[in-house]
Amino acid sequence: MQRIVIGVLFLLGSGVVAMLYLVAANAATPEEGRLALALARMATGLWLLWTCLFGALGLAFADPVARWIGRRRSDWRIVFVLFCIALAGLEEAVTTGMTNLGPAFGVALGEIYITASANWFDVVFLHSVVVIFPYFIALALILSRWNFSPFAVFLAFGVVGTLAEALYSANVQGLVMFPFWAFVYGLMVWLPARCLPPRPLARKPGVLAHLLLAPGLFLLAFPLVVLIVWLIVGVLGHPDVHF
Repeated sequence: MQRIVIGVLFLLGSGVVAMLYLVAANAATPEEGRLALALARMATGLWLLWTCLFGALGLAFADPVARWIGRRRSDWRIVFVLFCIALAGLEEAVTTGMTNLGPAFGVALGEIYITASANWFDVVFLHSVVVIFPYFIALALILSRWNFSPFAVFLAFGVVGTLAEALYSANVQGLVMFPFWAFVYGLMVWLPARCLPPRPLARKPGVLAHLLLAPGLFLLAFPLVVLIVWLIVGVLGHPDVHF
């Protein structure tokens, strides 16, 4: 069943990327078509490098990575959060790279972008990863009490990422991008969840717990997310987008 769900999500996510090309082909003006095509190419690069390549590598090397992490003596919660942060940083390396490839896609740098800055350090420490790492902490706390499967964690974090993207863009229509965002965000946490050690005190979650995982995770981390955004934007005065 998990393979079927993942397969359907992958096909739908690929369809979302293909839809971007249809939007570009049917743009009202050549200029709009040029910009839409560049965005479609950036999304394609993210889909191929992160979802397809990294997803396949994570699946192939999950067991060796789990054994290597299992030999670490540190608290598994700390290892889990740091692992998630590292993968989020890797994902942002791909998205920042796509933004910087704008000229190769037929647009000027910053004319179309999928990250708030062309600088990876700025994106990670003052935009994206610093804002989503509270969700990693919240997820570690939840997993210390409940023994959710990596599959459930993947789906729940995909929902959280989709909600975050929809709120950031203030566009409810962004929810239809769930199959795309499910992989973008879900792959940040799937492998770390796959590498968790046995947790005898963690309870087996029921149906209700699975249904509440995504909203509970979102609400648990949201106050800290708001605080971080306020510090970056309100106190430091850091721009929302640099282009």
